[in-house]
Amino acid sequence: MAGNKSYTIVEYFGGEDGYRCGYCKSQTGNFSRGMWSHTMTVQDYQDLIDRGWRRSGKYVYKPIMQKTCCPQYTIRCHALKFQPSKSHKKILKKMNRFISKGELQKGQEDCAGEPMDSVCEEAGPQELRKVHLKYTALTGIQKDATEFPSTTEVQKEAADATPTGSQTSQNDPVSVLAGTTTSAAPKPGNGADPSRPPCRKAKELRKERRLQKEQMRQNGDGVSSTVSPTQPTPSQNNQSKTLEEFISESLPENSAHCLEVRLVRSNPPSPQFKASFDASYQVYKLYQMGIHKDPPDKPTESQFKRFLCDSPLEAEYAPDGPEVGYGSFHQQYWLDGRIVAVGVIDILPTCVSSVYLYYHPDFNSLSLGSYSALREIAFTKQLQKQSPKLSYYYLGFYIHSCPKMRYKGQYRPSDLLCPETYVWVSIERCIPLLDNSRYARLNQDPDLGDARAVRDLGRALVLYRRTVMPYAAYSRKRKGSSDEMEVQQYASLVGQDCAERILLYRS
Repeated sequence: MAGNKSYTIVEYFGGEDGYRCGYCKSQTGNFSRGMWSHTMTVQDYQDLIDRGWRRSGKYVYKPIMQKTCCPQYTIRCHALKFQPSKSHKKILKKMNRFISKGELQKGQEDCAGEPMDSVCEEAGPQELRKVHLKYTALTGIQKDATEFPSTTEVQKEAADATPTGSQTSQNDPVSVLAGTTTSAAPKPGNGADPSRPPCRKAKELRKERRLQKEQMRQNGDGVSSTVSPTQPTPSQNNQSKTLEEFISESLPENSAHCLEVRLVRSNPPSPQFKASFDASYQVYKLYQMGIHKDPPDKPTESQFKRFLCDSPLEAEYAPDGPEVGYGSFHQQYWLDGRIVAVGVIDILPTCVSSVYLYYHPDFNSLSLGSYSALREIAFTKQLQKQSPKLSYYYLGFYIHSCPKMRYKGQYRPSDLLCPETYVWVSIERCIPLLDNSRYARLNQDPDLGDARAVRDLGRALVLYRRTVMPYAAYSRKRKGSSDEMEVQQYASLVGQDCAERILLYRS
């Protein structure tokens, strides 16, 4: 094997037993197949999520759509064509009011939902919790310079494992300033602020803001061109404001708050990620206790690492890729110098994939789940300028049978993945089908099948005794091997192309 090539290495677990569903609370109605990924290339993960897979830490799982109680359809938004809806604009305006004036309505919940699967930690069967212990003793997979690709070193997975490595892109972290730190917000009840100019017509204000933005562009006001949404071209008076215009709206000099968004690589952990790890974990702990009502001892540091910091994705860079590279990142929202929210994302060859979002419960009324999704869509559009193929924003799973999870369908235009043909179908065509049945074949062409269905199982790659070989050769070596049915199931789920690239570990 070539010594400079990266490979994906997985162990397949299947999954026949039902387990608790975080959506409908059924104790045994949730069914999925799963595999543990020691390491994974971004292209392999892109291809897997385009077949209905999704990761939780290093565990990668695929719902058994026709069997599970709440079918979970992969959803993607066309970021380049996205236009914020009325409710999205309200959320953006609410954030801008908070930054500029300090207005924060206590106790108001985020009705629009959150752009992540808050129960994805429960994604797999019980193996998901046991698997970490298994890998503390696993020594069968080791790096061997003569038989094994040098860039795919498999690490033992302990429950309290500490992330290692410190490589980071020169652009990491990247910051986006959304305001300036000044004096505290005026106390409520004092009436109009005499320091502010009198009310003027909206048309005049828009014109003034456009002039300010033009000046900022010319002066290069320290806003990162790598990640920050680009300053929009001034729109005509009769046109709606774009997403970028809402986000980059000019704020008064005496704004009450400063919001900064930093992108830090989580795998391998960059120095900036390590430096902010404890602050980030504390916000996660407060979020799990305040929003999901976890007991104080449940959101442990090791659980946080496994769930949201560990990732099988290798950091990759390409000439036609984004400057920050591909892989797993945390997008940190810093308010006045402290972390208040973190969006966990993967940057892949054709998309930004939302993994999870958590935030400080004190800021629940700011609809941070929806706000972060809008920021991530704008971020996707910015990355597309550097990498033309990267034009989609994946919101995880859309669960039509769970009303609380339907909000993801509001980020349009969007598509759902057909669970039988693995082609994308516009959500408008899917909703009538899902209104009639929890499970539906979304593509209505009866002649269309799975283009990547398994044609030749013998060509699937396996890793056996530290040697990479086709499954046909492995079967000859292991005469009487009884795992063909399991390997066939695995290959049918990942598809022929992935089966020929991914290394399936055989003990």
